[in-house]
Amino acid sequence: MTTAQAPPLAAALAGDAATTYAAWFATLADPTRVRLLNAVATAASGSARVGDLARELGISQSTCSHHVRHLADAGFVAVDKVGTSSVVSVNAACCTGLPHAADAVMGTLSTPPCCPADLPADVTTRAMTDADLPQVRAIYAEGVATRQATFETEVPEATVLRDRWLPDHRWVAEVDGEVVGFTAVSPTSARACYAGVGEGAVYVAAAARGRGVGKALLHRQVTEADAGDLWTLQASVFPENRASLALHRAAGYRTLAVRSRIARLDGEWRDTVLLERRRDDT
Repeated sequence: MTTAQAPPLAAALAGDAATTYAAWFATLADPTRVRLLNAVATAASGSARVGDLARELGISQSTCSHHVRHLADAGFVAVDKVGTSSVVSVNAACCTGLPHAADAVMGTLSTPPCCPADLPADVTTRAMTDADLPQVRAIYAEGVATRQATFETEVPEATVLRDRWLPDHRWVAEVDGEVVGFTAVSPTSARACYAGVGEGAVYVAAAARGRGVGKALLHRQVTEADAGDLWTLQASVFPENRASLALHRAAGYRTLAVRSRIARLDGEWRDTVLLERRRDDT
């Protein structure tokens, strides 16, 4: 699972993919390993020492080390030496690779969803105007501050943001007349052959998260792309941003790859998940 790429979709699961997935599932066939992986994934610090894991699970340290090695060999966790202790952390690629494997095996990826369902009744979306730009920039600034939404660390001027995006593919969401989120699509290339390929972004104001604003925005993004001149949408999401990954998958985005150590943020290498959504006629 170390930055594993999703295998190509086909009528039948390819043999190499089946072999890889079988190895992952075999590793998790032991309940102690499942408990260990859960304990590491839910640790407040994002990692845990082997000795602490052993005490939490009520097993010996040698037994814990044995199971941790199996999880590490399969790529589920990383193990680092800190002094005399072994510190275990989750491989972020698991958050995407494992759910993708389950979907591929169960065949749910053969009929991807069109767009998010169960849209919130109190959220409306409309085309973005220049008058919206100050609030759009403020929402983007909140996303920058989380360090989970973009590699950008400085907030550009509103007009710079506006000029990044395709004029016909910029939308805002409103609740009670107030702009609480936006989605916009940027061109991926200036070459004419890629005119129908764009990279989407979705941002929701901190105070409005958890009420379906992102779902409403992605619905507008993908339906307008399908109706317009875009045949491919891409998105790049940090693997730690599980809410965004789930939201994009509900909109028909598929995982293409986990790009390992693709760029630095605040001096630290970060991975991103590359997702893609294709229009039905392509």
